[in-house]
Amino acid sequence: MILANVAEAVRSGARLAAACKVVGMDVRTIQRWRAKSSLVDGRAGPRQRPGNALTAAEEAEIIALATSTEFSSLSPHQLVAKLADMGIYIASEATVYRLLRRRRLLRHRDRSRPRTGRRPREHVATGPNQVWAWDITYLPTDVRGRFWYLYSIIDVWSRKIVGWAVHDTQADELAARLADDACSHERVAYGRLVLHADNGIAMRGKTMLAKLEELGVVPSFSRPRVSDDNPFVEALFRTMKYRPSYPNRPFVHLDDARRWVASFVDWYNDDHQHSGIRFVTPSEPHDGREAKILAHRHRVYLAARDRNPARWTRHTRNWTPVATVRLNPEHGREIRTA
Repeated sequence: MILANVAEAVRSGARLAAACKVVGMDVRTIQRWRAKSSLVDGRAGPRQRPGNALTAAEEAEIIALATSTEFSSLSPHQLVAKLADMGIYIASEATVYRLLRRRRLLRHRDRSRPRTGRRPREHVATGPNQVWAWDITYLPTDVRGRFWYLYSIIDVWSRKIVGWAVHDTQADELAARLADDACSHERVAYGRLVLHADNGIAMRGKTMLAKLEELGVVPSFSRPRVSDDNPFVEALFRTMKYRPSYPNRPFVHLDDARRWVASFVDWYNDDHQHSGIRFVTPSEPHDGREAKILAHRHRVYLAARDRNPARWTRHTRNWTPVATVRLNPEHGREIRTA
C-alpha cells in the first residue's frame, strides 16, 4: 500500500524524497523495497514477545496500585517514588506511563476532578464607579530577585486609574488600604461597586475581604492562572511597560518608582487617548466630559462630508460615546458596546 501511494504521488509530479517524507519513510528503504519482486510493506515488527516484558499479572498489579485509594491522586513519577520509599519496585516510571496511557488512565484516577474552568460572572458597567478591576505588577530593582510592587485599580467603564500605590511587598493589608482610599476619593456609594481581581494572596486575604465587606464592595475573582479574565488591568500594565518613557534601568529606590508611576498615571488619565473609549482620555468619560468632545468631532466630520461628499461612500466615523462595557462577557457578547 505504501509503495503504491508513493508511486502514485510520483506519477502525479511529486518528488520521491517529498513523497517519502509524507509517509514517514526513508528514500533508500523505498528503493530497496522496489528492487524486490513483491511490492509489499517490508517492515517487520517483533516476531516474539520480549523476554523482559511485564506479565499480565504484573500489569494488573500496577493498574491496581495506580487506581487504589492511596495512590490514585499520584502521577507515575510520584507513584514510583512512593513505592520505592515502601521498598517496592514493579516497573520503571516510563513503563508505568506507557501502561497507564494505553489504559487511558493518565488523567485523574480518583473521584476528584480539575476545576471546570467556568468563566467568572459577567459584570456590566454603564457608568463610572460601577465595576473596577485591580492587580499587582512587578517593577524591577537593582537587586536581583527583588522587586517593587505596583498596586493599580482601574475603572472598567472609563479606563481611569482610580487608585495606585507602590510598595516593597505584597500584602492584603496594603491592598485594603488602597481600596479604602480609592472608594473614599471617588465617593463610591455603598453596595454599588464590583471589584474584580486575580486569585493572589493579596486579593483573597482576610483583611482585604473584610474591608470590601465594610465598604459594601462586591468582590469578583478570575479563574486560577487565567490572565484573560482580568483584561483591562493587563492591558494597562502592557501600556505602561511599553511606554517609550519606561526606564531602561531598574528603579534603585522605592521613591524613584513612585515618582515615575505618578507621572505615568497623570499621562494615562489626562493625556492618553484610549482606543477602547473612542480615543478620549480616561478622565473625560469618568468626569462626564466625553459626550461634548465626541459630539464636536461628529460635527467636524459631517462638515467635511458636506464640503466634499464624493469622498464619502457611506456614514462618517462613529463618534458615539461608549455606553456599556462588559467585563468577562457571556459567550457571543462584545466587551464594549456603543
